[in-house]
Amino acid sequence: MKGTVGELGEFGLIRELTSRLTTTPAVRVGPGDDAAVVAAPDRRVVASTDILLEGRHFRRDWSTAYDVGRKAAAQNLADIAAMGAVPTALLLGLVVPAELPVAWPVEMMDGLRDECQVAGASVVGGDVVRGDTIMVSITALGDLRNNEPVTRGGAQPGDIVAVTGWLGWSAAGFAVLSRGFRSPRAFVEAHRRPEPPYHAGPAAAGLGATAMCDVSDGLIADLGHIAEASKVRIDVRSGAIDIPSQMNDIGQAVGVDPMQWVLTGGEDHAIVATFPPDVKLPARWKIIGEVLNPSALPQVTVDGAPWTKKGGWDHFGDIES
Repeated sequence: MKGTVGELGEFGLIRELTSRLTTTPAVRVGPGDDAAVVAAPDRRVVASTDILLEGRHFRRDWSTAYDVGRKAAAQNLADIAAMGAVPTALLLGLVVPAELPVAWPVEMMDGLRDECQVAGASVVGGDVVRGDTIMVSITALGDLRNNEPVTRGGAQPGDIVAVTGWLGWSAAGFAVLSRGFRSPRAFVEAHRRPEPPYHAGPAAAGLGATAMCDVSDGLIADLGHIAEASKVRIDVRSGAIDIPSQMNDIGQAVGVDPMQWVLTGGEDHAIVATFPPDVKLPARWKIIGEVLNPSALPQVTVDGAPWTKKGGWDHFGDIES
């Protein structure tokens, strides 16, 4: 598609973006009205919101517009799944410069749409605004389907800690891209376009998960949220976490212990949860630790000792894996 956003105009851009969308049975009124109407059979709605800012969360020389759309949807839909809910809908707030080629937001919308289809949701509306830089703001909605939400605050001493999905892949991909390379491709793609295990969240709720969250800020940081909310200590067994040989190779090449990426690298959006000790978990779940009584303050330890290295993501602390 030729031309810029400014040449197409606000309403022309909206028409172009919404024309590319698909829908699901949960959507009663989609884009084009004052607001969308999404069915909520459970009579409760799970909601989450997030923002991606160009230069902070993505770079156009690293990621295509389609990648950004997939990533923006994934990181929000993963939050819904981590509550034990099924994603249903997504709302988009988009800020773009007038000189931006129209092809960019169009391809970004294709990415949003396609990631929603993976999760069983759909884009139901939003807004576009002119600005100096690109910002993608997402609100995701979900349905609990008559189940109780799985929060961060339910972990009990004696529970096991298990994870499903990738750990450290996005951080390894970031390290590769930061050094001007584009391979190994699997790790670069994991950074550009995460693949959360959406099905695992509701399934974990059905298995009796006591606490759960997605790994967006780093495994230790996100388990720290569970430890604090549940007032427990969580101990991670590093030997229980497999590190792919290619990740070891990347770590050796850049001088980083890959366990650092596994424990503190975010944006993989794996699902980590605590379960009663007698639960029988499917093979896709890997038991990596246990929940203990807090010795002092709630905390996360690794192999019985506090983690003292930097890691995890804090927007205002500039702490990054």
